[in-house]
Amino acid sequence: MATDAADFSSHRFSTRDHPERIRVPLWREHFARCIVHADIEPLSDVPFQADASLHAVQGLRTLALKGTSMRFARLQANLADGDDSIGVIFCSSARSRLSQRGEDVELRGTDAIAILHSEPVSVTYVEGLQFGLAVPRVALAQRVTDVEGLAMRPIWHQTEAFRLFTAYLKSVFKTGALSAPGLRETVVHHIHDLVALAIDDCPALGESSASAVVAARQNAALDYIALHFEEPGLNVQTVARGQGISPRYLQRLMASSGSSFTERLNELRLQRAFQLLTGSDAGRQRISDIALEVGFSDVSHFNRLFRARFGDSPRGVRFGRKGSSGAARL
Repeated sequence: MATDAADFSSHRFSTRDHPERIRVPLWREHFARCIVHADIEPLSDVPFQADASLHAVQGLRTLALKGTSMRFARLQANLADGDDSIGVIFCSSARSRLSQRGEDVELRGTDAIAILHSEPVSVTYVEGLQFGLAVPRVALAQRVTDVEGLAMRPIWHQTEAFRLFTAYLKSVFKTGALSAPGLRETVVHHIHDLVALAIDDCPALGESSASAVVAARQNAALDYIALHFEEPGLNVQTVARGQGISPRYLQRLMASSGSSFTERLNELRLQRAFQLLTGSDAGRQRISDIALEVGFSDVSHFNRLFRARFGDSPRGVRFGRKGSSGAARL
């Protein structure tokens, strides 16, 4: 699965449908050696299990892996594939251990690290979910001054650059942007810029870096709103403070997303109210309680917005006079 693959491609592999006795041989041969070009060693006494999802477009590969503890190793023999990409390994479980160039690094929590695919490396995962991506070395060489010198340097999750990077990645996978031909090239360039920002304190970025940061900040703000929209006191100032930006800048980010802060907030709240009114437990809560639960402090205001959005009152929707035709996807 080369980094210069012209079209979007996807590979999935799971041991779930195979007898336990052949899981490790299948994983080693069909996934580890043929697809990711590495050797693998199970590290747990429990029955081996692994589920992997890989995606590739020109300039980017991603791997999501969930399974029992294991060690991947790109040995000297594996380097014959000529892959000189830079990998970024995210530690999303309790810990991961990486070894390269005589250095051993243990990651915990949600930190990350960059590795060189052109040199031998060992990556040990504990049981849980792991994620990694690879970008061409030449793409980062245009953006940072010393690519090799940045290998095996931990990327702490507390940094703003890393936070923006992960928020952007979550949005990309949630929306399926990599599978959309019209968006793919822009998204990949943004990821290259954000990788450079995350791994280097002083990257020499080009013109696209500004748009990459804006896109990442916008996604981070939208994710924050989606997570906290039910809080009654949520406002522009609160979200801006949580993102480390000014309220005016947040308003500009929201405008560029196609809706204002208030429009986005109300839409999330109204959609949630619609779900509560039409779900299996509909009728057990008072409408006023639902309004409060989704974040509205004024029930009359909620009723007006709901009717304008769905063409009927909350009571009318609850009793099915309009059905669910007013619901819309965000």
